Amino acid sequence: MDIPALQHQLRQFADERDWQQFHSPKNLAIALSVEAAELLERFQWLTDEQSRRLAETPPDYEAVRQEMADVLIYLLRLADQLGVDLEPAVRDKMRQNAEKYPVQLAKGNATKYNRR
Repeated sequence: MDIPALQHQLRQFADERDWQQFHSPKNLAIALSVEAAELLERFQWLTDEQSRRLAETPPDYEAVRQEMADVLIYLLRLADQLGVDLEPAVRDKMRQNAEKYPVQLAKGNATKYNRR
């Protein structure tokens, strides 16, 4: 995934529509939260197994796919507005998580190891 190229395309899309005026970090964070809630709504009444088999129901799968794209679009716009380079941010967070959740303490357990 070429994140800078996607951000450029999204910036151009917003510029062409004069939407930059609405894309403050606050508004983008709110929009991101709304889209994440819409994604969550698609799973609201599914069992765990149904959620794992979502691809077997093409209309539901497509709706989730679209909501996921909306979430990513707003995240990319927010990062662009704030000047956050997402690739190193994700790598840094993965390193922090590896330190915070060492394999020997966290493997196979959903409960945070320091709360057991």
